[in-house]
Amino acid sequence: MIYLDYAATTPISEAALEVYSKVARDYFGNSSSLHDVGSASRQILEASSKTIARTLNARDKDIFFTSGASESNFLAIYSLLEAVEKKGRHIITTTVEHSSVQNIFNRLERGGYEVTRLGVNRFGEIEMDELKDAVRDDTVLASIQHVNSEIGTVQDIKKIGAFLQEKGVIVHSDCVQSYGKIPLDVQTLNIDALSVSAHKIYGPKGVGAVWISPKAEWKPIFPGMSEGKGLKPGTSNIPAIAGFATAAKEIHENREEELTRIQEFRNQFLKKLAESGFSFEVEGHPQKNIPHILGLRFSGMEGQFLMLECNQAGLAISTGSACQVGSDRPNTTMTAIGKTEQEAREFVRLSFGKENKPDQIPQIFKKISYILTRHFEKVNHNRFKKETS
Repeated sequence: MIYLDYAATTPISEAALEVYSKVARDYFGNSSSLHDVGSASRQILEASSKTIARTLNARDKDIFFTSGASESNFLAIYSLLEAVEKKGRHIITTTVEHSSVQNIFNRLERGGYEVTRLGVNRFGEIEMDELKDAVRDDTVLASIQHVNSEIGTVQDIKKIGAFLQEKGVIVHSDCVQSYGKIPLDVQTLNIDALSVSAHKIYGPKGVGAVWISPKAEWKPIFPGMSEGKGLKPGTSNIPAIAGFATAAKEIHENREEELTRIQEFRNQFLKKLAESGFSFEVEGHPQKNIPHILGLRFSGMEGQFLMLECNQAGLAISTGSACQVGSDRPNTTMTAIGKTEQEAREFVRLSFGKENKPDQIPQIFKKISYILTRHFEKVNHNRFKKETS
């Protein structure tokens, strides 16, 4: 099986797995315990916080570990709102957010908040004029993703954040797909909080992190918690956190080289596809994107069918965010960028990672080419029979 679904999850790296296993075996203490066994675990927790902080140019005391990206988004947004809810009840997000953020805003709307959901252009970018029109005197928070998980479009979060912060609006960004792939410097991003996840960068599943600016107001949402104790109660998952830090250090050391390599892989694949004569469309922004995510649409072929056929042929691809898999609804990002329901159902996503090598491209193309050829020959044959009957 050739794996082309790295945006959904990544295999844990050997280094991260080794650290995870060693810490799980040898450092089992509760990091909150005052004895030496607990202190040893606490030292690993603190060292891991420093490692993650360095990748963001942040202070380690502003890093809070969670069980993953969805919880990170939930805790960040609710903790920020907890501190400012008396200042207003209007919040802003976009129509292309990850389902974890969309679900949070749906819940907040049911709880009495007024939500503005910004639309996007055909490339998946929000328009600054629409954002400016959306901000009101009672707007308190906006959550806008950095990179779209389905088409790879990169939002100009610096520009967006600068405007919102100037208006006194707290800014949260889901940076799960950008972390480890493109630079993230919290000193220049103009945001107040961000969410990241370990399993998207070859770390263990079940662990993520939130950064909250020391300038931002926030309050823990769990009873009995104080700001100094973090975002949530419970025993820290030290092995997973240590594995996360190892993966983060590893991916950032090789980030620029890997970005160039993935870009070349994507270019070669698209060149091969263009030479094939098949009609296809690349979704997302042609320049403002990460090369790791390639959204495609083959007119006349259901994405779900292509995904299943690819699976049978030994290619692991997807029809979008893993959280939407199994839904009968057309892809929400596709409809948000103006596609019809039928066009949205034609969408597939290929996402690339460190195990994808140039020698795989002929195999990938051969398998996809065979599936497409067989499908359209069948479609044309059936059409011909219908027209001549």
